[in-house]
Amino acid sequence: MMNTKVYKAVHDLAEQLMEAANRNDRKRFELLFSRLKTICEENENTSKDHPVQWETLADFTEELEDALTTYEKALEKSIAINNKDHMASIAYSMATLQIELGKKDEAINSLKSAKVSANKIEDKELKAEIHELLESLIEED
Repeated sequence: MMNTKVYKAVHDLAEQLMEAANRNDRKRFELLFSRLKTICEENENTSKDHPVQWETLADFTEELEDALTTYEKALEKSIAINNKDHMASIAYSMATLQIELGKKDEAINSLKSAKVSANKIEDKELKAEIHELLESLIEED
């Protein structure tokens, strides 16, 4: 279970980051991003640590390789607490980045593990997206 105060702070920062990005406000975006990163780092390996904050940080990380590394950390943390929803969504996000980076085989592996995790979740839309992306990559081979 994620600490409510941390969840709210992360959620609020995510909304503000979206606004700053939409307005192309670089300075504000970078300030908010560093706040989010600080929350993640301060909570790491404490009782307040949770995959949501790392997944959110990865979502807003502009450098693709760095984002991938952060998603990997989020994935490890979601596996540790056996949260299938996060395991599926993080692996899906990782796959989309891996495709952008030309890492097709890694993307297929991420999607296969996302699909396994998604068997146990309610989110039908995410299940469908995982399935469709995986099928499209396999068809290309």
